[in-house]
Amino acid sequence: MPRAETRPDWVDRLPELLDAHAARAGTVTYGALAGRLAIAPPQRIRQLARALEELMQADATAGRPLRAALVVSQARGGLPAPGFFAAARAVGRYDGPDSGPDAARFHGAELAALWRVGENAR
Repeated sequence: MPRAETRPDWVDRLPELLDAHAARAGTVTYGALAGRLAIAPPQRIRQLARALEELMQADATAGRPLRAALVVSQARGGLPAPGFFAAARAVGRYDGPDSGPDAARFHGAELAALWRVGENAR
């Protein structure tokens, strides 16, 4: 009989950790966040990306800013990975490309909204 898959405990800590980054008006890279959450290999970033996509769905459903916007790619000049934009399109919050001025504007607007929420939480 196959072993039942359990939800890693870091998934439950993810929203709180992102809220703390919002309160400090900061961002975090995928690698740094995976390290802080102690996500076990293999495919640490892929595991994190899946959890962020689930969080994006929950945030969109609740009408909140997308907390996943706080997580950026070190290689993309402060933008999230293309998967963030694909997930934002999937939840109906964005209709544009994965990079360029439209992506930067959308991402900046999400960050500004998150930082306002974080500021109000202080």
